[in-house]
Amino acid sequence: MTTIQTKERAAANRLKEYRESNLISKTELARNAEISLVTLDRIEKGYACRMATKRKILEALGMDIAETEEIFPGEEL
Repeated sequence: MTTIQTKERAAANRLKEYRESNLISKTELARNAEISLVTLDRIEKGYACRMATKRKILEALGMDIAETEEIFPGEEL
């Protein structure tokens, strides 16, 4: 996979940007969302994940399901 493809995939969600701007470590978010660190890393790189996993992440960030668009633009839960 090229660097361009990786950047395009990462642009598919804003999770990493949001997490870093709120000073939340990957480990902390993964633990609070009850997902593996590997799963979180893959999601931040733009790989697909289940809706249930997205819900766990949003809840761990203290966000409402209605705020899905802020982290996962163009996707509904």
